Amino acid sequence: MNSPLPPAEELALVDRELAQLDARRLYLLARRDWLLRLVQQSGAAVVQWGPAASGSPAWTAGPSGPAKEASAPSAQNVLLTLGAVLLAVAALAFTLVSWGSMGIAGRSAVLAVVTAAALAAPAVLLRRGLRSTAESVAAVGLLLTVLDAYALYAVGMPDADGTGYAAGAAAVLAAVWAGYGSALRTLRIPLPAAVVAAQLPLPLAAVAWQAGPLGVGWALLVTAALDAALALRVRAAALPAALLGSAALLVGAAQSWSAGSAAQALGPAALLLAGAALGAAAAWREPRVWGAALVGGVAAVVAVAGVARPELAPGWAVVAHLVVGLPLLAAVRVSALPEAVRRGSVGAGAVVGALGALASGAAVAPVLVARLRVLEEVWAATTPAADPYGPGASAAVGLLLTAGAAWWLSRVSARPEPGVLAVVLGWSGLFTAPVLLGFPVAVVFAVQLAVTGAAGFLALRRSGRGAGIAAAACALAGAVNVSLGALDGRAATFAVWGLLGAGCAAGAAYGPAARWVRSAAAVCAVGYATGLLVASAAVTDLAVVWWALPVLAVAAVVAALGPRLGAVRLPAEIAAAVAGVLALALSAGRPGTLALTLALSGVVCAGAAVRPERRVLGWAAGALFVAATWVRLAEAGVTAPEAYTLPVTVPALAVGFLRRRRDARASSWTAYGPGLAATLLPSLVAAWADADWVRPLVLGVAALAVTLAGARWRLQAPLLLGGAVLAAVAVHELAPYVVQVAGALPRWVLPALAGVLLLAVGATYEKRLRDARRLRAAIGRLG
Repeated sequence: MNSPLPPAEELALVDRELAQLDARRLYLLARRDWLLRLVQQSGAAVVQWGPAASGSPAWTAGPSGPAKEASAPSAQNVLLTLGAVLLAVAALAFTLVSWGSMGIAGRSAVLAVVTAAALAAPAVLLRRGLRSTAESVAAVGLLLTVLDAYALYAVGMPDADGTGYAAGAAAVLAAVWAGYGSALRTLRIPLPAAVVAAQLPLPLAAVAWQAGPLGVGWALLVTAALDAALALRVRAAALPAALLGSAALLVGAAQSWSAGSAAQALGPAALLLAGAALGAAAAWREPRVWGAALVGGVAAVVAVAGVARPELAPGWAVVAHLVVGLPLLAAVRVSALPEAVRRGSVGAGAVVGALGALASGAAVAPVLVARLRVLEEVWAATTPAADPYGPGASAAVGLLLTAGAAWWLSRVSARPEPGVLAVVLGWSGLFTAPVLLGFPVAVVFAVQLAVTGAAGFLALRRSGRGAGIAAAACALAGAVNVSLGALDGRAATFAVWGLLGAGCAAGAAYGPAARWVRSAAAVCAVGYATGLLVASAAVTDLAVVWWALPVLAVAAVVAALGPRLGAVRLPAEIAAAVAGVLALALSAGRPGTLALTLALSGVVCAGAAVRPERRVLGWAAGALFVAATWVRLAEAGVTAPEAYTLPVTVPALAVGFLRRRRDARASSWTAYGPGLAATLLPSLVAAWADADWVRPLVLGVAALAVTLAGARWRLQAPLLLGGAVLAAVAVHELAPYVVQVAGALPRWVLPALAGVLLLAVGATYEKRLRDARRLRAAIGRLG
């Protein structure tokens, strides 16, 4: 085995050649499968290459046929199952129909012979290797034993109680089937059938002896315990154990909830505690079934709290369940317990806490929603006092209990979810407690403001965590709710809104907090300032249109502060802009006041535009000044706007021309846009309202001239403004004729034209896109 190559290189060479051989072999196998399918489809003889008896390759030929749709085992199973069903039907027909035509000896002989043969045949079949056939015959034999039991009852004991006999027969059959399955362990049917039959004796016996719901529950629970013990050796018994145990616990819970006194609840409590013990034992023995410990923990809570439930009001019954169930959460710290038991106990405590929180929250929600009634009549002082003995007080206690448990769990588990729940539940309980306890209105507002402030402070301190986000949401919800409640009285409105506004302003100035929290606080501060000014104006005898002036002061203050606002400047200015829009809406009822508000808004924008980073507000200032001017002119009844606009347009265009000469990079919109718009736009509005032809004609000629000038000197502003105005004038002039033509044409013409247009556009879609891109590029190259 000497080689001129080094061992490592030769090994690599051998590996490469083996890989090539494997790849070639896979290709040939795939090719062979394809050729086989091709030959079978053609109906020709299939010639296969395979090993001969001696082990050497040989050619073998065989007839080709259609592809088999069912394998031999599946066909065998179908035939055996069908045969077993037919035998079962025949046995049933014989028992029900032909039984009466035979004597007692004949009946006994037939039953004994047929049943014994059916049960003995599987042993012979198994020795010969016919397992599937043995399974089918065994199934028939088991069915025959059921028919034997029925026949014995119908002939030998017709006067016996049917339910009691069924219980005894089920017990006997379960024992017989279990012994049969143990004797023939290869069969898979007898033992599961014995497990199923074993579920019936005790529940049927309880029904036969009229033991009542609790008796049936105990029968189910005992059967489930036996199943659980059997499941250690027979896995099929696990499912019946879970089903019957759950059914027993449901019976116990229903009886506990319907008990009329504590004494009546003791019996269901015993059943539930026994079920809880069974679940804990199952989880202790088998770690994978920790759900049994969870269900058992919930059952134990229902058992203990159910004894006290009949003596309590519904709300306090929820509190009782929480008092019993929440301590189960402490199992998370008990390391001596198995993992499954500990996990199930903690899950049971969490389930009880979640259900209790939902029940308490359902009672608290109406308290929060009731504040909306104040909007029906503001400052009416009609807030009713709550009933201190109603179910709502217990709801607040329930929320606080679950909040405390969630907070403790967040500390010991180091997970964020319990902390979020603790914040939400704690805020809900503390915020609604004074209302539910019937405290005076002033105390209610004081407590709710304190709770809202605490939530806001928590949001500022922990703004980057889940609890901080939840606290911010709670603070916002509390602020909105208490603000609505304050609308019931004037003094309350000013006091509550003033305190909330001051708190929001302080939060916006709190540097260590996250930016989003400070921004939200700044927006709320501007909002409360606006609301206070509106409320102040409402107290006076001023008309609503004059309320706009104090509201506009908010925008002026924010604009004056400017850079001093720091990181919250932009959200504060946006909120101030909304306040400005509100001022315009308030002043819209009187043209003179609207013109004054527009002018003052323009002054505010112009003052803010002095700063380099806010130069864009100069455009808004110009638009507001123009709008104020035209509102004032419209109020004065002016019908010739050109007399006021042309004196402005001419010097504006001259100034723009000089600027373009000094700075060739200046945009035509900056140089000529304001001057052209000052005349063209007002004239266009007047032309659309003018029924004469002189103004549209003059405006159209002027717009055409401006458009041509923009095209000649390649300027965007004249080209686009002039073209838009020219098109609008043309539409105005052609509109009456278009209406006349449309009225004269048949109705089908317009849809047809629209269809032709769509077809044309669709056919040249790509070309239109290229033209649009070229047009956009050409306009962008203009000055």
